[in-house]
Amino acid sequence: MTEAITYAKDDAGIVTLTIDVPGEAANPMTTEAIAALNAAVTRLESERDSVTGVIVTSAKPVFSAGGDLRRLVQADQSQVETVLSEMDDYKRPLRRLEKLGKPVVAAINGSAMGGGFELALACHRRIVADDPKLRVGLPEVTFGLLPGAGGVVRTVRMLGLMAALPLLTEGKRLGPADALAAGLVHEVVPAASLLDKAREWIASGPEAVQPWDVKGYKLPGGGPNDPGAGQLLAAAPAMLVNKTHGAYPAPEKILAVAVEGALVDVDTAFAIETRYFTELACGQVSTNMIGALWFDLNDINAGRSRPDAPKRKVAKVGVLGAGMMGAGIAYVSAYAGIDVVLKDVSAEAADKGKAFSAATLDKRVGAGRMTPERRDEILSRITATGDDADLAGCDLIIEAVFEKRALKEQVLAAAETQATGDAVIASNTSTLPITGLAKAVPQAERFVGLHFFSPVHKMPLVEIIRGEATSDETLARAFDYVRQINKTPIVVNDSRGFYTSRSFATYALEGLAMVAEGVPAALVENVARQAGMAVGPLAVSDEVSLSLMWGINQQTIADYAAAGVEAPVHPAMSLVDTFVNELNRPGKAAGAGLYEYPAEGKKRLWPELATRYGRDSGVSAADVRDRLLFVQSLEAVRCLEENVVTSAADANIGSIFGWGFGAWSGGVLRFINQYGLDEFIARAEYLAERYGERFAVPQLLRDHAAKGEDF
Repeated sequence: MTEAITYAKDDAGIVTLTIDVPGEAANPMTTEAIAALNAAVTRLESERDSVTGVIVTSAKPVFSAGGDLRRLVQADQSQVETVLSEMDDYKRPLRRLEKLGKPVVAAINGSAMGGGFELALACHRRIVADDPKLRVGLPEVTFGLLPGAGGVVRTVRMLGLMAALPLLTEGKRLGPADALAAGLVHEVVPAASLLDKAREWIASGPEAVQPWDVKGYKLPGGGPNDPGAGQLLAAAPAMLVNKTHGAYPAPEKILAVAVEGALVDVDTAFAIETRYFTELACGQVSTNMIGALWFDLNDINAGRSRPDAPKRKVAKVGVLGAGMMGAGIAYVSAYAGIDVVLKDVSAEAADKGKAFSAATLDKRVGAGRMTPERRDEILSRITATGDDADLAGCDLIIEAVFEKRALKEQVLAAAETQATGDAVIASNTSTLPITGLAKAVPQAERFVGLHFFSPVHKMPLVEIIRGEATSDETLARAFDYVRQINKTPIVVNDSRGFYTSRSFATYALEGLAMVAEGVPAALVENVARQAGMAVGPLAVSDEVSLSLMWGINQQTIADYAAAGVEAPVHPAMSLVDTFVNELNRPGKAAGAGLYEYPAEGKKRLWPELATRYGRDSGVSAADVRDRLLFVQSLEAVRCLEENVVTSAADANIGSIFGWGFGAWSGGVLRFINQYGLDEFIARAEYLAERYGERFAVPQLLRDHAAKGEDF
C-alpha cells in the first residue's frame, strides 16, 4: 500500500484510514490515492472478522478537495473509454466500503469537496468538526461537471429528489451547521473530540448498512413516478433552461442522472451516473471551466501578480463617499475585521451609507446565518462621519465618489493629509486614468486604483490598477488588502477604462448599437443570455445608467480635446444621447431607461423601442451573438497587446468575475482558443467588413495564430 492512505488498527478492532496524499496540500483523489483506497478496502475485507468498525479521516487540515482536476482538464473525446474506466476504478472501492458489513464513519476534520465528500457519502455516518472555515459539498457543477463517484445517486437516495437537486445543480458549499440542517452529515462536534465521537458511534453497535441497501427501501419524498414529485419534475427542465439558457450542460445532466437513477437499482444508477459524467468530462465546457475557475483562479489568488514585498494587513480604512459603492466597500472591510471610517459630505449622508451594512447584516441574522452579537460586532467597526479629521490613523484610503475628476482630486487631497504618513491612497474609479488622479497627492508612488464592482458585497473581483508611479510596495499592499477582504485581485496597468471597464463597455455599447440599427431589443437581450452572459447588454446599460455612460463619454471627449486629439465616436452614443437628453430615460435608478420599471411586477422592455428603432435590420441571430462575444474578446486581446492586462489568467478571470462573461467559455481568451484562432480571425474579418472597424483583428492575435499558439 502507498502512503496516500495509512491503515491502523487499534486493540478494539477499529481501523483508522488516514488520507495523506504525498506532496499534496488538499488531498486530491489522485490515481495514487484511489489505488491506496482500493488496497485498504481489500485489506479490510480480508481482516473483516477482526474489524469492529472503520474511521476515515485526514492527516491534513483538509479532508479532501476531491477529484484530480489536473487529470480531468486534459480529458477530451479521444479519452471517453479511459475516463469511464477511471471513474469505475474509484466507484468500486466506495461501493465495497459501504457493503463491508462493518460500521464505517467519516471523521471530517477539514473541508470535504467533490470526490472527497463522495468518499464520505459512502460511509454509514458523517461526523464533522465544528470549524467555521470548514465546508462540505458537491461543487462539480461549477466546473462543468457532475458528481461522478456516486455523489448524485447517494445524495438523491439519502435526501430525496426535491431536496437533493438544489444542492447538486447549484454546487452549494455548506458550513457544518448548514450541512447538518440539509441532512448531508449526521453530527457536528468540537474538533478535539472528533475521533472520540467516531469511536463512540462504532462502539454503540450501529447498523452497518446504507438505507438504499435495506430491503423495501423507498426514495424519500417519492420517486419520479410519484404524483407529487412528478409534477415538480415535469417543470424542472424548463426551470433549469431558464437559468442556464442552454449554455451549461451540467445541470441538465445532473437532473437526468437523478431522475433516471431513481427509476433503477442503485448499481445501475451508478453506471448511468458514470456515463453522464464522462460525457461532461470529455467535453469542451468542463475543460474551459476547470482551466479558468480552478487553475487560473488559484494561480491569481496565490499571488502570481503580487510584487515581492513584505505582507501587511490593513488595520483601518477610510472610505470617501457613502453612496452605493462606498457603503459596499465599508461593509466588506468591516466584515473582514477591519476598522472603517465612512466619510461623506455630512454625518447624515455617511449614516445612510452605514445603514446599508446594518440592513445587509439584519438579513443574515433573520435568515439564521449570523448571530445578533456577530452583527453588532461588525457594525461597531464602522464609524460614519462628515469630518476629515476622523480619518486620522487610516493606513488605507479608498475614494469612491462620483466619476468627476475635480471632485475626486478634492476629496483625495483632503483625506491624504489626515491618514498615516505611509498610507496607501486608492481610487475606486472605473474609467479615469490612475496616473492623472495621483497628482492629487504629494507622493504618487503611494497611489493605486482599487476598482470594485457592484454590488460590492456580492461581486468577487477587485481590479488593481498600477499607475506610472505606483511602487511595488503599494501594489503589494493593495493586493494584500483585496485578499484580506476575501476577494480575487487582478493587477492591470493604467489606461483609460483599464481592462474591465474598457472591455465590458464594448458589450453594452454593441447591444445599444444594434438596437439603434433596428435589431429588435428582445432579440439582443435573449441572444446575450443564451450566449451565457450574466445580464443582457440593455439591462446592464440601465443598471450602470445611461447618464453615467453619457457622462463618461463627455469626460473622454474633453480629455481627448485637452490632448489635441479628436475622440472616437461609437455608433451607440447617439442612442445614449437621445435617451438621456431628449427622452429623460437615463436608467434604472431614475425608473426609466431601455426598460420600464413598474412599481409592481417585473421590469419589461420599453414598448416604444420597437416604434422608434424597430425595423428589418437584416442582422441574423448568429451575427447578434458573435458581435456581442467577439467585440469583448477582441478588446481583451488589444488590452493584452498594449500591456494593460498582463496575463491570460487575469484576462479570463477578470471577464468572468468582473462583468459576467459566460463562464462556460473559460473567459474571453479561452473563448478564442476554443473557437480556433484561424476560424476566429476569419469570422472577425467578416464582422469588421459588415459592422465596423471595432471588429478589426489585433496583430497580437494574428501572431498567435501564425505560431499556432493559444492564449
